[in-house]
Formats: sequence, structure tokens, C-alpha cells
Amino acid sequence: MNRIVYMVLRNFYRAPYWFLKICSFCRESDTHTEEQRYEFLSRMVRKINHSGRVTVKSRGAENLPQKDGFILFPNHQGLFDSLALFETCPRPFGIVIKKEASNWVLVKQVIQAIKGIVIDREDIKSSLEVIRQVTEEVKKGRNFVIFPEGTRSREGNTLLPFKGGTFKSAVNARCPIVPVSLIDCYKPFDIVSIRKETVQVHYLDPIYPEEYAGMKTKDIAQMVHDRIQERILQVIQSEQQS
Repeated sequence: MNRIVYMVLRNFYRAPYWFLKICSFCRESDTHTEEQRYEFLSRMVRKINHSGRVTVKSRGAENLPQKDGFILFPNHQGLFDSLALFETCPRPFGIVIKKEASNWVLVKQVIQAIKGIVIDREDIKSSLEVIRQVTEEVKKGRNFVIFPEGTRSREGNTLLPFKGGTFKSAVNARCPIVPVSLIDCYKPFDIVSIRKETVQVHYLDPIYPEEYAGMKTKDIAQMVHDRIQERILQVIQSEQQS
């Protein structure tokens, strides 16, 4: 059985409440704080993941900058990535999401609730506007998630090249860059099975503006790419030896 279908069936009785609650977060009159909305979504995602027989192990959350206003840059393995981040990241964040996925039922409402930003990858003006928006939001103290590969890898735990342009908002905002290694996050939805799966999220040491000052965005992208891939390889090698 497809795991997404299994998750829907296991949470069928909860879904109407969740949907209505998330929709209420999207109203202009909503008075919930960003932290309250995020806490609700995080609890919801934990239940969804657990019901889908997926265990999410997290390492390094203590490495996150003490002050909000940073950008998380994870590798992109598939649809489960965001669920893994919602379960493990202790701090609220918005997401930059591609236009193609932004109109899916529930995804659309969640993006509105967390004040995420939709990007049309085929429209240069849209991309420039997203860079400006993220820059301004991060300067105000909000956190964001940007997937620097631009699309998901189809090679499991092997990364695609990172796009230098995805780091322009961080450079413009002079904010901490947090590399995030996602390991085995492709398995829950790519493998047609409902067997138990374990995925990992590793929050690496932040890269502060002083460290990347003067670097070109393509070089920053390569540095972050290499750190994420190195951690993934270290974890896999360690598991193989144990």
C-alpha cells in the first residue's frame, strides 16, 4: 500500500479538525502568534509521521543560532522532507515552495499559515521578487527553509549541485546559513510499502556572515553542499561499520 494513502486512512477522523484549524490560521483576523501556529503544525506532523510508521531521528538542533533570523538549507529528497523538518526543528520557519506544489490541498493552507513564499522557477521576475521577500522577512527575524538543489534528487542520499542563486537572500540579509543533512527521507514515499522506516535530520553548525563574507554565492553553495554531503557519507559509513 502507498504510505500516503495509509497515513490518510489512519488520520481520517482527525483530518477535518486539522484542516479547519489550519484554515483559521489563514484568516486576516487570526490572532495566533507564529509560534502558536507552528506548535500546532509540529504536533500534527508528529502524529502523521507516527501513524505512517516513520521514525524521525534528529541531531544537532542545539546548533541552531540563538537568535531568530536564519535560513535552513537542506538537501531535497522528496515530499517527506518538510514533514521531517516540521517534526524536528524547534523554531518556527517559513518555506520557499515551487509553484507547482503550492496549490495542493492542505499544502496550500499550510503554506499560508506559516507565511511561506511561492516561487515560479520559470519566471525570472518572480525569482527576484522571492529573493527580495525572503531577505526582508529574515531581516525582521523570521526563519526560512530553502532547498538549494531547486528540485529533488532522484539518487537517494546523493546530492544534486546546489544553485548559487538560492543563497542570495542569505547574503543580502547577512544572516546565519544552517546546512541541514536529510538522510533516507526519500524512503517513506518512494518505496511502495508501509514497513517501518527511519529517517534522519542533522542540523550542522551554522555558517555566520563573517565566514562567508566576500565569497561568491556559487562558492557558498559549494561549501554548504560539501558539508551536507560529507555528513551524510559519515553517517552511512558509520552505520555500515556498526
